[in-house]
Amino acid sequence: MTALQHVKLGTYYVVALPEADDFDFWRERARALVQCEVPPDRIAWVEPGGSGSLFSHGDRRLPVPPADAPPVRASKAFVSLAKSAICHSDPERFALLYRLLWRLQANPRLLEDGADTEVRRLDELARTVRRDIHKMRAFVRFRLVESEDEEAGEHYVAWFEPEHHILRTNAGFFVRRFANMKWSILTPKGSLHWDGNVLEEGPPAQRSDAPQGDPTEDLWRKYYASIFNPARLKIGAMLKEMPRKYWKNMPEAVLIPELVAGAQSRESQMVAAGALEFDERPETLEAIDKAIHACRKCPIGSLDNHAVMGEGPKDAALMIVGEQPGDQEDLAGRPFVGPAGQLLDWHLERAGIDRRSAYVTNAVKHFKFVQRGKRRLHQSPTAKEIDTCRWWVESERQIVQPRLILAMGASAARGMLGKTVSISKARGAPIPLEDGSELWVTAHPSYLLRLDGAAQEEQSRLFDADLAAVKARLAELAG
Repeated sequence: MTALQHVKLGTYYVVALPEADDFDFWRERARALVQCEVPPDRIAWVEPGGSGSLFSHGDRRLPVPPADAPPVRASKAFVSLAKSAICHSDPERFALLYRLLWRLQANPRLLEDGADTEVRRLDELARTVRRDIHKMRAFVRFRLVESEDEEAGEHYVAWFEPEHHILRTNAGFFVRRFANMKWSILTPKGSLHWDGNVLEEGPPAQRSDAPQGDPTEDLWRKYYASIFNPARLKIGAMLKEMPRKYWKNMPEAVLIPELVAGAQSRESQMVAAGALEFDERPETLEAIDKAIHACRKCPIGSLDNHAVMGEGPKDAALMIVGEQPGDQEDLAGRPFVGPAGQLLDWHLERAGIDRRSAYVTNAVKHFKFVQRGKRRLHQSPTAKEIDTCRWWVESERQIVQPRLILAMGASAARGMLGKTVSISKARGAPIPLEDGSELWVTAHPSYLLRLDGAAQEEQSRLFDADLAAVKARLAELAG
């Protein structure tokens, strides 16, 4: 069987592709078939090595388009998506592309229909391939191969296991990136070899064909450990971007479990060190109020806004902490006066908690927003911004010395603990703090405002239960 064969079986055509990612070959045959008005259900597209028995007999000629056949219409958007999608490992991709090309002749704007299942499938295939291309570029690690031939020079070899047929698509990137280095990339789907001048393709390889390490990797691991930032660690996001299956080919991956395990303690040290950038702690609430208006330690303080100080008794037994001021709080200069504050007041009253007896403040003192016309739209503060503002909310806590602190929302909880916690896991029980006070965690009232129906009823019930537990605990502490 040759690499390129076509077979006509009765009224059906079988098109064998020479390569699994040969877009030009597919496009040429697909155009001819469309011009000959061969519908999608009369064609079978076969990758190399697929259905070989079909090629043992029959007419090997595809129909020739008539001279007056109209040109095939295909938008630039379709061609771009098709070039990516054809690299996918789904054996049905060729048939999908032909069906869409066939339909485009009657409906040139087909790709604008986001509800069409085949259009959505095409986009999904293309996105998956682009993601695989990105993974290869990010996670290929070259290792030096020792050679007895001194004249041959240094040669580097990498092993990678792509999910899709992206090796040739990525070849240009690696040639440009490592133009002055002799290298080979080995994969189960094929290999690439660059000698500094010429790029050659090779057969599939096995992992045992690639070296397992070289002396330079100790330096690389030291570098990776030095740039690892525990304050930016999000394990879920890290595993999504760098799945574990790639770790075995990355020398730095051996450090990841240890670095993750030590991230929390390192983060706390970084937060504590950051606090030293400020002057000595203010000794009065008035001094804090004055200082936060001048604070520019994070980008939020440089926006067109005003710092909002906490309010309430200086000896309050209960301290209520929110995320940050909103638009109305910024304009009024007081915490919790907008819709979320009104909802909080309603729930506090239901729980029998007098807001006027509590000290109410926020973990972040300035309103973070993005301007949209005349509106200022809320933006959540980053972990770094919350950690920077911990200096002020901690100063408030030292002065007020509440016996119980209610943190509403993940940002408020981080402002109290210096680490991010899950609201669903932390709520309902006290968290002892180093000064002898207790931290209780619940949702932020603004979260309840974004819900409706059964979800709102359920979260309101949980919020009321948290406030009732706080009320009961305050009574115990007072007794």
